[in-house]
Amino acid sequence: MAHRLQPARRAFIRQAGALAAAGAAAPLWAVTRRDVVVLTAYPDAVVSRFEAAFERAWPQYRLRVVWRMPHDALPYLRQAGQGGVDVYWSASPRTYAQLKAEKALRKLPVSLDGLPGRIGGSVIDDPDGYFAASEVAGYGFAVNPAYLVRHGLPVPADWSDLAQPAFAGHLLVPDPVEVGFAPVLVDIPLQAYGWDNGWALWSAIVANARFVGRGGTFVSDEIGGGRSGVGLSIDFFVAAAIANGAPLEFVYPRQGGVNPAHVAVTAGSPNPAGARAFVEFVLSEGGQRILTHPDIRKLPVRPSVYAGLSAGYHNPFAVAGQGGYRYDNGRGKGRAAPVAAAFGQVFVQPRDRLAGLWQRLRAADSATWSQVWPLLAAPPCPEAEVEDPAVQHAFFARRDDPAAEARARALEVAWAARAEARYARADALLGAV
Repeated sequence: MAHRLQPARRAFIRQAGALAAAGAAAPLWAVTRRDVVVLTAYPDAVVSRFEAAFERAWPQYRLRVVWRMPHDALPYLRQAGQGGVDVYWSASPRTYAQLKAEKALRKLPVSLDGLPGRIGGSVIDDPDGYFAASEVAGYGFAVNPAYLVRHGLPVPADWSDLAQPAFAGHLLVPDPVEVGFAPVLVDIPLQAYGWDNGWALWSAIVANARFVGRGGTFVSDEIGGGRSGVGLSIDFFVAAAIANGAPLEFVYPRQGGVNPAHVAVTAGSPNPAGARAFVEFVLSEGGQRILTHPDIRKLPVRPSVYAGLSAGYHNPFAVAGQGGYRYDNGRGKGRAAPVAAAFGQVFVQPRDRLAGLWQRLRAADSATWSQVWPLLAAPPCPEAEVEDPAVQHAFFARRDDPAAEARARALEVAWAARAEARYARADALLGAV
């Protein structure tokens, strides 16, 4: 259960010892240290390191931490006085957007010099200056190197590798209808390679994969346990598994996407000077370096930090500068739900049938391929359909609005019917060979 913590015991002992040693000669700030209250969902492995470093850099302040998961953070910050919180620091873009809309944040009182605010096609800072990215998580591939060696498979470097027939039966994909981070994974190739090419690529990838949904094991558990060789995931899940001893590596594809964590000062901050100090520290060179600790391994948002890291440490800014990271998160936000729903109708539900068709197609001659491949590779609908604001609203509001649910369901039925007709035609053509 989430709860407010009292001052950390380590901080109490440190302060008590320092005051006892210093006696009456202790500096004034040692007696009058002001609290900076930070609401976060970060684990202790992250928070404890930032706490210690911040209090060394700003000895006049003492960090107090309130732990809340993102779904609990918004109601906590809506209470009277915003619960006494000075800073909200977490990975929940929707929560920050809602807090901004409710005028619950103040404009950041710090300089953002040296922080680009975007990576490739993705904007990571609030354009109006109410919150800034403090780190980013990257989407990509969890791999089990020993499994790949055992099965004679290469480490995949990019999306097209996952479509190769050799990966059939060795790939795990999260169901985007059920797994919260997965809709972005689906949309990355659709944006990077184009609508038609992206769906064609996904069709071949899905033929090699099995799906994991809500209530199933984590992708990192499946891959780490040797039940599959490659799984699509987000880096912080895999980094946590690696820190706990899982035999995994993480591959960032050239065309990837990022999910930013942010930091913001509350409108009702009781200690705005302390809040400013903490935000400055998190975004500073020193604060950003903490993210690269082996037990944390997050991606800093200050490009200069990467200059001091090993060549193997992923640098999304460098990859974006070479044409990678084309994914536009602003565009993706509105269409995520209909894209995920379409994916579910044409790939997840008929996955076994699709895999069987692909297996037969891969064994067919070129003449058959030219007839059947377009039937398996076609997108479920025109791209304009998922970018229609009315369609996006239908999927966004379907849980609370019966009319929206009816519209969304009708679209799903139509997408599924079109896919079924194409698969039936492909089956007939393959049966005639």
